[in-house]
Amino acid sequence: MSAGEARRSILLVEDDALLRDLIGRQLHQAGYAVRSARLWRDAEAVLAQTEPDLIILDMRLPDANGLDLIAHLAEEHPVVVLTAFASIENAVQAVKRGAVAYLSKPVNLDELELEISRAIETATLRRDYAFVRDQQRARRQSLMVGASPALKQLEGLIDAVAQSTATVLIEGESGVGKELAAREIHDRSPRAERNYVVLDCCTLNENLFESELFGHEKGAFTGAITQKRGLIEAADGGTLFLDEIGEISAAAQAKLLRVIETRQFRRVGGVKDLSADTRIVAATNRDLAQMAKEGKFREDLYYRLSAITVRVPPLRERREDIAKLARHFLEKHDFSRPVKKELSRAAEAMLVAYDWPGNVRELRNTMERAIILSGADPMIHARNLGISTRESAQAGMIRMTFDHEPTLDDVKERYVRMLHAKYSGHRARLAAALGVSERNLYRLLARLGLE
Repeated sequence: MSAGEARRSILLVEDDALLRDLIGRQLHQAGYAVRSARLWRDAEAVLAQTEPDLIILDMRLPDANGLDLIAHLAEEHPVVVLTAFASIENAVQAVKRGAVAYLSKPVNLDELELEISRAIETATLRRDYAFVRDQQRARRQSLMVGASPALKQLEGLIDAVAQSTATVLIEGESGVGKELAAREIHDRSPRAERNYVVLDCCTLNENLFESELFGHEKGAFTGAITQKRGLIEAADGGTLFLDEIGEISAAAQAKLLRVIETRQFRRVGGVKDLSADTRIVAATNRDLAQMAKEGKFREDLYYRLSAITVRVPPLRERREDIAKLARHFLEKHDFSRPVKKELSRAAEAMLVAYDWPGNVRELRNTMERAIILSGADPMIHARNLGISTRESAQAGMIRMTFDHEPTLDDVKERYVRMLHAKYSGHRARLAAALGVSERNLYRLLARLGLE
């Protein structure tokens, strides 16, 4: 341990005074800060005041059975077990309950120090990974900002799908946040601690796609000077996200189908069958079902991919979320730091009325541009949004689009939801716009889940 490195702390729980003193001196000389306890009750008192980086625990203490303590301790700390009564059964039980190492007495101090160093390093890497993952997750919140029925339905579906190991097909228009939905599925799944790997199927030709996906052997083609692991192997135990799956070639489709069906594949230029426990989540903005009917996409692959289908709704179907999303982008964008930005009522009304053909991506870009164009003005006005002249001229109009032939109730509900978003839930203004009493409005909002 270098002189400039922070001293790692260790709690040593050992009832043998000579061994406790010997281990304590050795670890102190190695640069660790060591606190010792003879009994479990003494160790509990230490743990109530400090958070050690590692615990060394005697299997048999005068007032406790160390084996019974491991599972609880291992939730927060790496645990190294010491015992004078070593057995294979006890070792297996200790590791199953979370111990990182199981050492017999008399203890080899060099081996103990090596196990401690390894365990602390692993725990540090895991904490760092968890921190980075949580930071990235916080920055990815844009898809789940809002409380519209469409978004709540999507969240419920993602939660359910995440617990499965089945292949998932995410459908949706360009810019709706399909990759964000895929990442949410991974993060909420039991695979969250393993790799999440992305492959954009649009950007690679057939040969490069196969090399990226399956890897290649040395000499498989010109330039393949070393063996390369593919993304399927990199995502082993985790999730592989294939963006715009509808763009891959027929040959690649056949090989991908084999991977899904058998979990086996071969590297380009290889002859050995390899396997990986990789969950595949694919996304497309194309109608794969129609492409399959027309022979432009393999039907058998389509049916395999669409075992579970998640549709991410376009922004125009969740207008209640538009203003909240816009404010979210204002808060998160670096350009807004010197001056806190707010939306004018006219700007908010224009945002809600616009159909957003580019969906969430277009809204984010629009808010970034508005932040720049508004300069030092804390208020973002309609003129700063840069929405096209034709759309701006129509922003005062009520415009509704449906992907089906709507019933009268559909039109009424959409109209109420649009005005509710436009007036930010202000009861008096909403009642006046609808021409109903506030009492009747309350009943209407309750029926639509907009209380």
